[in-house]
Amino acid sequence: MKHVDFYFDLSSPYSYLAATQIDAVAARSGAQVRWRPVVLGAVFKTAGNDMPARVPAKAVYMLKDLERWAEEYGVPFRFTSRFPLNAMKAMRCIVAAEEKSLEGALSLALFRAVWVDDRDVTDPAVLREVLAGVGLDPDATLAATDTQSVKDRLRAYTDGALGLGAFGAPTMVVGDALFWGNDRLHFVEKALRG
Repeated sequence: MKHVDFYFDLSSPYSYLAATQIDAVAARSGAQVRWRPVVLGAVFKTAGNDMPARVPAKAVYMLKDLERWAEEYGVPFRFTSRFPLNAMKAMRCIVAAEEKSLEGALSLALFRAVWVDDRDVTDPAVLREVLAGVGLDPDATLAATDTQSVKDRLRAYTDGALGLGAFGAPTMVVGDALFWGNDRLHFVEKALRG
């Protein structure tokens, strides 16, 4: 079956927007999504990039642009009061959720917590609630985030994205074609259909 590798960081609002659409893009193309959390700070550092919000004019534009895209997609959006967010533990939870094939559901639930409900996913109580909400055992999942195998897999996803040429998030890969940005989803769909 065809697939799209969806590289994202929960701290990226454009990743949230793309995440709300990626399953439908894949479904229309008879493909599957492989959810791949990455450490965006490491991607930026290695690629020599920086977040747009650090440039004042881009930051002002970005807020308006995010609202436009949310309206275009018909999805709720509220810029988190915790930006920039260190979502390392939450992203390790996503990796751990792969054991139960719930990484996509958990990713969407965590994105919603951050970019719709403005919840603090660095708070263990919030993480526990979100984990339970998608059917995961909070104790087991949180314990797994401290295992070397989960840490290594998150690092491998990050290194893998960099190896493919990623410099930001979201990055989508279909075959050997890389697409960066929420506004490239139509190209992703075209590649999946081709």
